[in-house]
Amino acid sequence: MSGRPHVLLITVDQWPGHLLASAGHPVIETPTLDQLARIGVRYTNCYSEVPICIPARRSLMTGTTARRHGDRDFQPALPMPDLPTLAASFAGAGYQCYSTGKLHVFPPRDRIGFHDAMLAEEGRGNLGGPDDYEMFLTDQGHAGTQFLHGMSNNEYGWTTWHLPNRCHVTNWTTETAARAIKRRDPTRPALWNVSYTHPHPPLVPLQTYFDRYARRELPDPVSPPTQDEASPYLLRATRDRYATLSPVQLADMRRAFYALCTHIDHQIRVLIGTLREEGLLDDTIIAFTSDHGDMLGDHGLYGKRLMYDGSARVPLIVLDRRGSDRLAQGDATDDRLVALHDLMPTLLDLAEIEVPKTCDGVSLVTGAAREYLYGECSSGVRATRMVRDARHKLIWYAAGNRFVLFDMIDDPEERQDLSDAPEMSEKLRELRERLRSNLYGSDLELLDGEQFVGLPEPTLPAPQNRGLSGQRGVHFPEPPRSDASVNTGAWAT
Repeated sequence: MSGRPHVLLITVDQWPGHLLASAGHPVIETPTLDQLARIGVRYTNCYSEVPICIPARRSLMTGTTARRHGDRDFQPALPMPDLPTLAASFAGAGYQCYSTGKLHVFPPRDRIGFHDAMLAEEGRGNLGGPDDYEMFLTDQGHAGTQFLHGMSNNEYGWTTWHLPNRCHVTNWTTETAARAIKRRDPTRPALWNVSYTHPHPPLVPLQTYFDRYARRELPDPVSPPTQDEASPYLLRATRDRYATLSPVQLADMRRAFYALCTHIDHQIRVLIGTLREEGLLDDTIIAFTSDHGDMLGDHGLYGKRLMYDGSARVPLIVLDRRGSDRLAQGDATDDRLVALHDLMPTLLDLAEIEVPKTCDGVSLVTGAAREYLYGECSSGVRATRMVRDARHKLIWYAAGNRFVLFDMIDDPEERQDLSDAPEMSEKLRELRERLRSNLYGSDLELLDGEQFVGLPEPTLPAPQNRGLSGQRGVHFPEPPRSDASVNTGAWAT
């Protein structure tokens, strides 16, 4: 080993933790990530403690929980908090820091400590003008056409990509990041943050990647409860958000989602190949993770914002530089409870950079295993909270004051609620107390002393969705005319 290591942090958007062949999925093709897992460490219980895009990325980039960084709801026009960031910490240690893809901060051109950032922000020109990917499409003769496939950024219809393959945002992100690697300052170590926007909808894979899944049999989704009216309000409201997909439509939607994943996996090979040809690969720490997952029809649910594992558990693979013994090697798995806010202190620790005292996360190299993990998402009637220990998960739905308890060892698909089982009364009491001790802010209004009272379950609203869950239109060179500071609804993303 020579000098300080480089760091390649690869993030994806909305990729569930179980969608890796190395995690046992019977259909998905992820050969590149599986190879990284074989020579690094795959963390099997990594959670997005706030499984929504912006709050999760705040945790990732500051090493803090929502209690410190201030967002558990999704606030697109909220500036980053005044906290040391991952990029600023590496930059302060002499690293050149570059980001490509999705940063998801406000204003969008806030580099949060990176020396430069090439942005692909999923058509959010209303928050700060066209991004670099939209400018690229214009240079290629496709101005304003990014979303002319007609698919929404938050729904589950699908079609294949409508522009040349090179213009797909996954290819653009890879090529832009690879050029940044080649254009590095050779006298300094580098941090490269490569943030892919997929497999988050719109579901628009390249035709070749959809075709490879088109005739494959897929496992059935986890069945929803037989009595939907008995489900907590949040689950009924979430199911009501999407029109029910037929079994054939659901299977094809999943095929399109898997195709986006495999496309990214193959593009990661280009990044690794660039590092290899530049003579940097052996001295580069590589980490791969997602901001949150997606239910993909399991339990009759879609999207994120839930504490089921499909939504809240994410992949995490970390590979140290060659010759280091600080992390396990050789197809290692680590079953500790870890979270996105652990990644910043872990990467700083591996690079031997002091971890800011503001970090709530712990280094996976030197930190002790936690007894339990707390998660939270949204406020008011859509609030859901979680406590997960080594074996059990407790979920609290504020609306209706409902508790659900799962045994994650015997029931990893979270089918059987044990909250009423007499033999689980002591475990239920223990986890409820741990959950209560983590409540803060407006959540304290949902308690009466030490007793949970929650909120009344409202009547389900009549479906409206005139905006088709954030459907985009024609963008660059003229940006959308909506108010940059307004979040137009609880589901706007």
